[in-house]
Amino acid sequence: MPRPSVEAERREQILSSACRVIADKGFRALRIADVAERTRVSPGIIHYYFANKRELVKAAFEHNFADSLRRRAAILDSDQDALTKLRALVEDYLPDGAETVRAWHVWATLWVEGLHDPELQELNERAYGEWRRLVTSIVRAGQADGQIADTDPVEVANVLVGLLDGLAMQVLLGSRNMALDQMRDTCHAFLDRIVPFTDRVP
Repeated sequence: MPRPSVEAERREQILSSACRVIADKGFRALRIADVAERTRVSPGIIHYYFANKRELVKAAFEHNFADSLRRRAAILDSDQDALTKLRALVEDYLPDGAETVRAWHVWATLWVEGLHDPELQELNERAYGEWRRLVTSIVRAGQADGQIADTDPVEVANVLVGLLDGLAMQVLLGSRNMALDQMRDTCHAFLDRIVPFTDRVP
């Protein structure tokens, strides 16, 4: 039996491969054999860690969210002011670059499958609950520093998260009315509007 540290590392490799397969082929087309091939292990190794495809996919969705936060840890944990953090998060969440685009594809798959799957709905609820709380906490910090207008911080967080999600889907679908630069400009324009009126640049 592999050592615990080896098991943890192998499990992460499998989940990373599963996310890549989901992003490339979608949930329904995913096969254990595809994940095994991408990880360069036998299908039996996959089944050692995950009893079935459903268990693997659920863990992959959770991994995708955890990996997303890990990649933004430098922003979230920095000493930058709140508005700078929010602008950095916008830039980092733009679907620009293979890793970020892949992560968005996994999210989109989760949403589609979750429409008819209560377990995936609950997974989405947990992940988004944590994400909204993080953004809300940054907004509150900005309000405490006088950087962000004194309005409902939960509402501000919900609008920003909704903008990122909705516009990213349009960009990924190749909308002629919402290119990457337009998404960037729209999100930053929203952040401009939550600055106290007296601090706005004319």
